[in-house]
Amino acid sequence: MSESGPQAYQVLARKYRPETFADLVGQDAMVRTLKNAFESDRIAQAFIMTGIRGVGKTTTARIIAKGMNCIGADGTGGPTVEPCGTCEHCVAISEGRHVDVMEMDAASRTGVGDIRELIDSVHYRAASARYKIYIIDEVHMLSKSAFNALLKTLEEPPAHVKFIFATTEIRQVPVTVLSRCQRFDLRRIEPEDMIALLRRVADAEGAGITDEALALITRAAEGSARDAQSLLDQAISHGAGETTADQVRAMLGLADRGRVMDLFDMILKGDAAGALSELSAQYADGADPMVVLRDLAEVSHWISVVKITPEAVEDPTISPDERTRGQALAGAVPLRVLSRMWQMLLKALEEVALAPNAMMAAEMAVIRLTHVADLPSPEDLVRRLQDSPPPPAPGGGGSAPAGNGANGTSARGGNGGGASGGGVTALAVQEETALARFMQFDDVVGLIRANRDVQLLIEVETGLRLAAYQPGRIEFTPTEKAPSDLATRLAQRLQGWTGVRWGVTLVNGCTAPTIAEIRDAERLELERAAMEHPMVKAVFAAFPKAEITAIRTPDDIAARAAQEALPEVEDEWDPFEEE
Repeated sequence: MSESGPQAYQVLARKYRPETFADLVGQDAMVRTLKNAFESDRIAQAFIMTGIRGVGKTTTARIIAKGMNCIGADGTGGPTVEPCGTCEHCVAISEGRHVDVMEMDAASRTGVGDIRELIDSVHYRAASARYKIYIIDEVHMLSKSAFNALLKTLEEPPAHVKFIFATTEIRQVPVTVLSRCQRFDLRRIEPEDMIALLRRVADAEGAGITDEALALITRAAEGSARDAQSLLDQAISHGAGETTADQVRAMLGLADRGRVMDLFDMILKGDAAGALSELSAQYADGADPMVVLRDLAEVSHWISVVKITPEAVEDPTISPDERTRGQALAGAVPLRVLSRMWQMLLKALEEVALAPNAMMAAEMAVIRLTHVADLPSPEDLVRRLQDSPPPPAPGGGGSAPAGNGANGTSARGGNGGGASGGGVTALAVQEETALARFMQFDDVVGLIRANRDVQLLIEVETGLRLAAYQPGRIEFTPTEKAPSDLATRLAQRLQGWTGVRWGVTLVNGCTAPTIAEIRDAERLELERAAMEHPMVKAVFAAFPKAEITAIRTPDDIAARAAQEALPEVEDEWDPFEEE
């Protein structure tokens, strides 16, 4: 290619990379600290930059390197936070070819050998610049032995050497290294600043792009300037002229935000058929099912925040129509419904990620959401429970007395509900209503029995000596055979079944008999009385190895006979009966 030919295309993220601190967006606190340090000649021996990808860590490191070595346009300048950009050092650092500014990618050079090579070169003075500067990117990737080899040099480096580290995982950097560095946390770029940055770049490129399209790019970039500029680069190519929001949505695989709000409305109304049709239409138009669910979760979060802090509706990445609809939903939808949708959508996102067919999983998630949307509120459910007669107790294994809250009715917390075990599952039942059902400890035992938790029932009957009881609070002394976590598990189960926090406390000194001991004492007394009967004595004399398996008292026999007897029918005169 001839010298007069076109230059190679440079991506926007590199073409518009900040060259001075003034060009950095949204990092005012760091710039102010560095400016004061440079002006007072208190430049640290080592810096560490942390923040999300693309926020400007390596770029900031290069700007610091230029500021340290800048000599000004006239060649007489000193360290400055406003490097001239024209002296030999500024130009060489910007072009990545300065012999005294060495960049190392720790992601590909993690070993102790690489660090020892660096340490050996530290002792040689800078060839032409004021400082010899080592920029190590993704420093958290260094091995433990490499960090250890670096520590001594980092603590007492020669006066002509400066270290600048960059990392996205600050927690993986040893504390011994962090304590030897001046740390700067680079913030995510705020939406307003990001939109302004993208508009400047687009105007400089002569590219037409709508404000709504820039808002979509800003939202997708999540505070990363590099990601935003890369997406802008792609959007300009995709639009080939005036780039619109619809084109950006198609590029990103997003559904129209207004259509996401429509889908959100249908789910809240319990319109399963309409919601599935809308999901299918968005899928046919190219929307990713995972992205649609993520957008639904984002909407539920945003409306929840708007409900608590109304000023959040002024987010610049939100369109005016969305703001109006969001405000209306925040005023109409209870927070518990929004929280329940958020929890269910998080679970749905996990399922879609693992499902062999993402669309099928998304459809099942929408069906679940619409089904749960029309569940009654806790207040309505309590009112229904109070106005309706109690359901019959479940059969088998005994039943709790009427009115004790354990006769098939169970209250539990969670994000869904429905029929369970022939009873009614209540969501977040009010405390006074729930505890009124458990006036005696026998009511608690009945609740455990009704929920068929056999292990807990046995442990409560055999391992708990009741010291004190009142609704919502239990104090007991455990027996020697009681498990150590009985109090914790009992409290958790009762809270799960009733929706109310229970206080279950261990105390010392209670000698009251357990439920099993009381029951066994009655049985042993009956067996003793039975063994005194002459006929029973005769049986055991003839069959020494016999055992008493059950004892029925006359009252038991009478009650069983009355239960099994056919109802009596009064004789009626039949005119057709033969005399």
